[in-house]
Amino acid sequence: MTGISFRRFAAAALAVLVSNSAPILKAEPFRIIVTEPETPLVPNSVIDLADQLGYYKRAGVDVELVRVRATPSAVAALRSGQGEMANIGLDIALQLVARDQMQLRGVIVPDKALPFVVIAKKEIANPKQLEGKVFGVGQIGSVDYVQSRMVLGNLGVGVDSLRFLAVGQPMIRAQALLAGQIDATAVTLGTWLTLGNKDGLGLLIDQSAYYNAAPLVTKLNVVTADTAKSRHQDVQAVVGAIIAASRDFALNPEHWVDAMAKARPDVPRDQLEALSKAYAKSWVVDGGLNNSELTFTTDAFYKSDDFKDIPRRVAPSEWIDRSFVDTALQTLGDKAPVGK
Repeated sequence: MTGISFRRFAAAALAVLVSNSAPILKAEPFRIIVTEPETPLVPNSVIDLADQLGYYKRAGVDVELVRVRATPSAVAALRSGQGEMANIGLDIALQLVARDQMQLRGVIVPDKALPFVVIAKKEIANPKQLEGKVFGVGQIGSVDYVQSRMVLGNLGVGVDSLRFLAVGQPMIRAQALLAGQIDATAVTLGTWLTLGNKDGLGLLIDQSAYYNAAPLVTKLNVVTADTAKSRHQDVQAVVGAIIAASRDFALNPEHWVDAMAKARPDVPRDQLEALSKAYAKSWVVDGGLNNSELTFTTDAFYKSDDFKDIPRRVAPSEWIDRSFVDTALQTLGDKAPVGK
């Protein structure tokens, strides 16, 4: 039975039930707060595509995506009850926990390292030449802001000499660079590859160099401690669905291309196919909560200037909850699939 046929059958069956029984109470949707205005051209797209492809529904949870701008806005939305789960920067989550401002639980890492690259005006030939320049970021405190400061600092750039300007989403930052409003910015690999006009621009720091300068777990999905208890079954279903979808894309890259072609008809298929090859080994097929990687990331953040006023060190064991991933792996199997 096709997906369309199944939905029609299910709708018809539900109509019969409604007409012959007492009113059915519909479960509250489980809202996931994401920081992209549309499905992103990165492996983190699995959060969106698991919805499009029916993974959440098959896991028994009705998911609604709530779109905001950058991690600070996602935190505000989660705090005000506009969602049950949020995909946010690990550094911000860590600060909130360390300051006792929110009781958060990290439950899954859909995409360990966003594939950032740094692009700049062509006359800027090396990172040191960024000193004194304007560097565009999504928002002060956003993932690209925090990680780019760390990357540039580790590459010997005096980051305090830069002017960081909040511009918006990656494509908006790229357009601002083209317009000469900023001198450089970090964007995802997908944004760079799909940018039609690259006149006057150059790739200053490629994906590999960017990651090697700061090999961090950048984002993860969090819930509040209360939600982990009160919506335990829904959290479990979401975690299992994301892992299942990631494994599908790892084994069948064409499935990601097909889904993205539907989600992002503005992007040519050949560019999506190129991205799928670039992401061949990027899918997080085990939930991503590796203790050694999380500890390394925690240590790196606490050595940065952004954490100099944090009152205490928080170990991953204090707020990372592996139980949902462990349960999902028991069902799906511990052995990660090997991609094509």
